[in-house]
Amino acid sequence: MILSVCPNPSIDCTMEIEQLVVGRLNRVNNKIVTYSGKALNSAIGVKRLGGDSFATGFMYDNEGSLFVTNLDREGVKNSFVWNKGHVRTNYKIVDNRSMLTEINDKGEPVSKENQQKLLSLVETLSPSASVVIMSGSLPTAVEDDYYFKLAKSVKGTAKVIVDTEGEKLTKALSAGVYMVKPNLRELEQVAGKTLSTRKEMLDACYRLIDEGAQNVLLSLGREGAILTDGGNSYFCKSTSVAVNSTVGAGDSMIAAASVMIEQGADKVEILRNAVAAGTASITTPGTNLFYRDKFEEIYGKIFVEKA
Repeated sequence: MILSVCPNPSIDCTMEIEQLVVGRLNRVNNKIVTYSGKALNSAIGVKRLGGDSFATGFMYDNEGSLFVTNLDREGVKNSFVWNKGHVRTNYKIVDNRSMLTEINDKGEPVSKENQQKLLSLVETLSPSASVVIMSGSLPTAVEDDYYFKLAKSVKGTAKVIVDTEGEKLTKALSAGVYMVKPNLRELEQVAGKTLSTRKEMLDACYRLIDEGAQNVLLSLGREGAILTDGGNSYFCKSTSVAVNSTVGAGDSMIAAASVMIEQGADKVEILRNAVAAGTASITTPGTNLFYRDKFEEIYGKIFVEKA
C-alpha cells in the first residue's frame, strides 16, 4: 500500500483567459473546478498506475464530502481527521501563452488536538504501507516542524517521501526521509542563490542529502528531472507535448516514483516513470492528472542518462 498524507486540501479553480491584465477586467473563457491537494493528487496518480492507494490528512466539514466522493470514484481508500469550517480555494489563472498565475489560500486553523489525531492516524496506518507520501502546504496554526513530526510518526519499514518547501522541507530532513522532491525554485530557496548549471543544482541536492534525505528528485519543469542519492546521479529529459496546465505535474511525478519504489525498481526506472507521469500530466486541463495511455506513450519516448 502507498499512503498519502495531505495536511491542506484545496478546491482548485482553474480559469483560462486570453491575457491577464492586472488592474483591469479579465473575462474567463473556461473554468475547471477540482477537489485537490498535492498528496491527494498523488494518491489518485498511484491508483491510475495500478497501485494500492490510501489517502489521509485533514479534511473540513463544509465541502469535505466532495473530496471523499472524488476519491471513492477513483478507487482510493481514505480516512481523514475532520475539522470545522471550509476547505480553502486556490485560483489558477492560465493565459493564452500557457503562463500560470496562482493565488493560494492558507486553509482554516487546525486545533492541537486534531494535529495529534493525524499523527496518531499515520502511526496506525503506516505499518501497512511500503511508501508514505507527505506533500503540500500546512493549514493555519500548524507549525513548520509538522512534517518532521509526521515523518517520525511513521512506523514499520515504509519509505517516506516529502514534497514541500522552505522551513517545512528543511525541518523534515532531520527525520531521515527517503526522498524529497523540490522543483528548481524551491531548491534555490534552500540554497539561497540562483542555480544555473547542472553542477550547481547537484551541489544543492547534495546539501539536502547531507542534512538527512537519502534521495533527491529535482523537477526541472519542461526540461525533465534529476535523481541523485549523492553517489549516483541521473538525468531524464522530457519530451515536447501540448501544454494545458502544469498544475499537478510534480504530484504525478511522486505518484509514479512511489509505485516504482514499491516495486523495487532501480533509480533509472524510478526517474523515467516519474518524468513520463509529470509530462503526461501537463497535457490535461486544470489539476486533472495524467491518464495511463498518455503516460505509456511518453514513457516510450524518453531515456535516462548519467547526470
